[in-house]
Amino acid sequence: MPRITAKAIALCLLIMGNIDANAQTSVTHVKGPVMETAVLGGGCFWCVEAVFERIPGVTSVVSGYAGGTLPHPTYEQVCSGTTGHAEVVQITFDPALVTYEHLLDIFWKAHDPTTMNRQGADHGTQYRSIILYQNDHQRAIAEKSKAAEQASGAYDDPIVTEIVKLQAFYPAEDYHQDYFAKNPNAPYCSIVIKPKLKKVPAK
Repeated sequence: MPRITAKAIALCLLIMGNIDANAQTSVTHVKGPVMETAVLGGGCFWCVEAVFERIPGVTSVVSGYAGGTLPHPTYEQVCSGTTGHAEVVQITFDPALVTYEHLLDIFWKAHDPTTMNRQGADHGTQYRSIILYQNDHQRAIAEKSKAAEQASGAYDDPIVTEIVKLQAFYPAEDYHQDYFAKNPNAPYCSIVIKPKLKKVPAK
């Protein structure tokens, strides 16, 4: 009967250890959900952000600027009306849980798409209604959604929402992010955002 040496035992343990390590490595590569983004503007981004943060399937909403020409604009520059940018939100969502079409359905309910460069008391091109598509698929969905909304008879005036290709999205300053969640009792939040949230379904 062959004698099992200490060296042979050590070699066996080393091989078993490598097999176990490889097995552990193979089970850690689990793919997560493929996320998509939508960029929409419908007046003050504090309002739009608060609406979409409540929607199941939405994982993040970032307030920012898009639609203009000035790189990395500041809030003050956008408010001047000289940058071409609108206040928008970038919505990251799981398409398995919520579709781009449904986000647009909520978008129409969250603002008045018939007022040019204005939402309520907020005036200026930065408050215009705008959909910034990122590919031909989003563009087709946006155009179909706009046409259906206009044909619905819900509006006395034509929809003026722009549908344009997204060139760049610039996040707004930190103090604008999650504004309603952080300042629910601020005057603007109480007077403008809270009533809007009551009208727009959180689903």
